Amino acid sequence: MTGAASSHAPRVEVRQVFQWLSYLQYPALLVAFGYAARPLFNGMDGMLDAYNSALLYAGVGVGMSSLQDPARTQNRMSRKVWEDPRKGRWMLWLLSVQALLPIVLGLLGAALADSAALSQMSLGLVAFGLGMIGLLKTAIEMREHHRLDRRASARYRTAAEAEA
Repeated sequence: MTGAASSHAPRVEVRQVFQWLSYLQYPALLVAFGYAARPLFNGMDGMLDAYNSALLYAGVGVGMSSLQDPARTQNRMSRKVWEDPRKGRWMLWLLSVQALLPIVLGLLGAALADSAALSQMSLGLVAFGLGMIGLLKTAIEMREHHRLDRRASARYRTAAEAEA
């Protein structure tokens, strides 16, 4: 009886669960925006602490976006970028700089900071850069999946070539 009942229950794929979890990026990014905007309304009091929190939440939010299914694009512009080999390459370079620059600056800042607030801000930069590395990994997968020049050549391969 339990076998028959469980065979009719809808199955949730792991990929779908991660796709749902990727939507947690939006609340995390909203919280980051709130922390980034707070000093503007407080006369810039606690600016470094607020920006550190903003970087931490932004890093978590961007990292959560790496859980999305790379077989899907979020909008038409994204699809156009990943289908074009040149645009995709430029986007990967841009994301690489956006990932590595905060990490390098954060590590240098943590090593050279003379105050605890600047040291914490540097660690926030590192956290943001690590989140960007997750996004870069997903972008690489999206580019590989959506490139039109690779999909076209795959259509014309024989079954033996596809297996090799």
